[in-house]
Amino acid sequence: MIRPRLVPLLLAVCFALWAGGCKTLHREPPRPGRTTLSSPLVVLPAVTVGNYLIVETKWDRFGPYRFLIDTGSSVTHVSPELAARYPARNSPPESIPQVRVKSATGETTVLPSTTLSKIDLGGARFEQVKVLIYDCAQLSAHLGIKIDGILGFPLFRETLLTLDYPQSRLILSPWNPTTLVPGTPIPFNNTHRTPLIPIRIGSQEIVALIDSGSDAGLHLNPKGLIVDFESPPRPTVLVGTLTGDHFQEVARIRESLTIGEYTLPKPMTYLTDGLSSLGGELLKHFSLTFDQERNRVTFYRELRGPLSTPAKRSTGLRFSKTPAYWRVASVVPDSPASTAGVQSGDLISRINGEPILAWDLRRFEQLVAGADKINFTFLHGTEEKPLTLPVFDLVP
Repeated sequence: MIRPRLVPLLLAVCFALWAGGCKTLHREPPRPGRTTLSSPLVVLPAVTVGNYLIVETKWDRFGPYRFLIDTGSSVTHVSPELAARYPARNSPPESIPQVRVKSATGETTVLPSTTLSKIDLGGARFEQVKVLIYDCAQLSAHLGIKIDGILGFPLFRETLLTLDYPQSRLILSPWNPTTLVPGTPIPFNNTHRTPLIPIRIGSQEIVALIDSGSDAGLHLNPKGLIVDFESPPRPTVLVGTLTGDHFQEVARIRESLTIGEYTLPKPMTYLTDGLSSLGGELLKHFSLTFDQERNRVTFYRELRGPLSTPAKRSTGLRFSKTPAYWRVASVVPDSPASTAGVQSGDLISRINGEPILAWDLRRFEQLVAGADKINFTFLHGTEEKPLTLPVFDLVP
């Protein structure tokens, strides 16, 4: 689900940890009133941005619309513009409560609920969709593309949903009890059709949420586990939550992570006091088919080479982004950026001499992955001051 974590995700989207499945497991999540598919197989091209799978669709003159797929959220969220454009008529009373959240500026606001008349994804139509209204502007600025909504897991209740990361596509098909899906099926271990599955850390079994709304690979709650760290936990950037700000820790585990028949040696993990989860950085190696009728998910990987987690490269900075500048949201303690005196609130106007407008998330991530150093231009009043910072291995 979309929520705050080590990676530079905006504080404004932390609401989905509460509006999503983690807080609503005790009740039946909302589902679309009617789902229709125009063909037995609906395939939508997708793009992966920051390990998020995003689909683009156009059904009116105002589109195209872009949606992020979030299997960790039990509610769909849409922009105020989309909610105003497609209000449902004669809809039943809302069953989704309003949600009070903290914004990126620290202010408290309320996400109202409503019902959309429809969401069209290519040849798939979802009608009478219960949603929360969320301003996606900051999420759009972070990802570098306009986002119109976040599609929660229950939206796909009436279909077989396949997130095919390697081929960058979303596949929808009608549910059929005889349908055979290649790969390793793993049951959900609950009655609420929430994608919580058993995984193993070494010989220890735990439950983890399949969370395509997280761009990290593994979030691990170590409580009750005996964890052998190859690279010990170290604080990273400051992460904002509804209960306050804290430095999240990242580490590398000596034991293997096992998901069904697939094994990932020595995974990197972000430590959490919440629910353990598998996110996009790990899911991107697989095609996953969710069967909510049978309460199971099937993992399939066409490539048979070994899985691995490379070193985590970092500038030591987390940013809040606008088209005109990036604001330093937090600095990794004891990093070169911290030693150089970079502080939260500092503004960056250029990267390697180019205006911030030229840098979207994908391009910046590629730079961090391959560069030894990056030249940032900091804006102090009307004066620009360059500062070159090394890129280092946050986790070897």
